[in-house]
Amino acid sequence: MTHPEFQRLQQELKKRHDFPYRWFRKQNDQWDAFSNFIYQTETWEKLQNQIFFISKTEQLSKTEFFQYAINRWYNFHSAKAVESIFKNSDKVHSVLNTKDREKDFYLSGIPFDHKTSIFPKGFGRDFDYAQENKKELISWFYQNQSSQKRFHLKNRLFVVVYNEHGDHWKLKAELWLLKMEIDNYLNSFSPDQLLTISLQNENPKSDIIWIRGNLY
Repeated sequence: MTHPEFQRLQQELKKRHDFPYRWFRKQNDQWDAFSNFIYQTETWEKLQNQIFFISKTEQLSKTEFFQYAINRWYNFHSAKAVESIFKNSDKVHSVLNTKDREKDFYLSGIPFDHKTSIFPKGFGRDFDYAQENKKELISWFYQNQSSQKRFHLKNRLFVVVYNEHGDHWKLKAELWLLKMEIDNYLNSFSPDQLLTISLQNENPKSDIIWIRGNLY
């Protein structure tokens, strides 16, 4: 992703911030199929047109489908940008099979999936505690991941976003902040810093890249 593309995407993603983060329903295969246009839709304006068209032709609640589609669009394109940040590093090599659900790239020869996650309320402890007890939070993420298509217990790098004023999800659009913190992590990366998590006869290696911001 080029510098201008990166800048344009950040501007488009931030247009989603004018609306609350609500789903109305659990993510499901049927509504995913209705909203799969999000993968090829990069601008907010085109997204609105697609949402209006599908909600009308499929007779869906416009309000509920609007929220569902903009959430998927926002999360997907932020994740795509994060993946491009990783892959621009000399330490990272792409996976040949782009449909591989268990890994996105190799970091220093180690296969990893990456996951950008908001700091979870369900963890039950504050951010400072999580930073001091990283392994505990990683275990929580593995145990509470979605049971949908991307469920696995393989190596994963978690990019955890935390906003001092709440609405942690808004940091997913701060692509330059994400890039700075991820680049810093990769520049000093050593396999020795990885944590081994024991789960259901699996022993994935994992770590957290912290993204802390101060947005209203």
